[in-house]
Amino acid sequence: MPSLVTFGEVMARIEPPPPLRFAQALPGAANVSFAGAEANVAAAYALLGGEAAFVTALPYGPLPDACVAFLRGVGVDVSRILRRPMGRMGIFFLESGVCQRPSSVWYDRASSTIALLAANEYDWGRLLAGARRLHISGITPALSAAAAASALASVRHAKSVGMEVSLDLNFRKKLWDWKPGTSARDLARSVIGEMLPHVDLVIGNEEDAEDVIGIKAGATNVQTGQLDVERYPDVARQIAARYPNVSGVAFTLRESISATHNNWGAMLWTRKSDRGHLAPSHDGRYQPYPITDIVDRVGGGDSFAGSLLLALDDPELGKSPETCVAFAAAASCLCHTIRGDFNFVSRSEVLALMGGDTSGRVRR
Repeated sequence: MPSLVTFGEVMARIEPPPPLRFAQALPGAANVSFAGAEANVAAAYALLGGEAAFVTALPYGPLPDACVAFLRGVGVDVSRILRRPMGRMGIFFLESGVCQRPSSVWYDRASSTIALLAANEYDWGRLLAGARRLHISGITPALSAAAAASALASVRHAKSVGMEVSLDLNFRKKLWDWKPGTSARDLARSVIGEMLPHVDLVIGNEEDAEDVIGIKAGATNVQTGQLDVERYPDVARQIAARYPNVSGVAFTLRESISATHNNWGAMLWTRKSDRGHLAPSHDGRYQPYPITDIVDRVGGGDSFAGSLLLALDDPELGKSPETCVAFAAAASCLCHTIRGDFNFVSRSEVLALMGGDTSGRVRR
């Protein structure tokens, strides 16, 4: 039985060979892979040795079949995926940025199967059976009113049977458009606000906290890449004060110097310790990983979430919040060196980086 179940949409990811743009690459070859926030989390968890299952709804056809086979191939339990003769598989198009040119994403996921499927089609008693934890993101309820109802039903059922629930806020302004007359931010705050009372662990970044919950991290400015890191524990406390059920808040800390040069780290606040544990840390001071040659940053936050959940559930890593967040920060740092959304790194590689091995020397 899986320890973790995730619920959300998985899509085909289409991109020209980096650093080309579509206008340069087409007509011609494009790279196709599979991605989606919750699928990425399940894959990260499984690739690091955990047992994870993924719940979604997909149509029939060769592309969804290939996606299911790919997920199975990385160790994710796909037996809980619903297949229906309706809708379509979503797609997103990516142009990877370089230096001062940012990455760009275009969605083509309207009328996907998961967006169309009614909430009562999901038997959460069966789909969550035996699992310890449910993970979902703010992207799932952003897809449609039906998907929002399904997302809310999933977290309500999970809490009713005593499961741990984690929610990555993941605000996607382009998706929250299914209620005419309501802005994306207001709709997200309303829907996510209904889900948060059933959540134990909130995951996000500096921008999500402001967009979805309305809490800002001091002098943080995501456009300039300036983070007021010392204020993040206070942001976590404000979230926990508003939602007394929340026992932990985790933030990724990304300083974007350019599209291919970021400083990367993370914070985990727990209600038990009432401390913000920062990673990576040296001599008690936060010192982010300088990622100077990013291969692919898309999916970095999901790899953090999956790695953090794995660490929290691990008998050794889970002994302290410092170790958990250090493991997750290191794993997600390495994800920036991997093409595609899935984090194909091993536990030993993550532990080596945690231990200070940043030389990149060939291992023989």
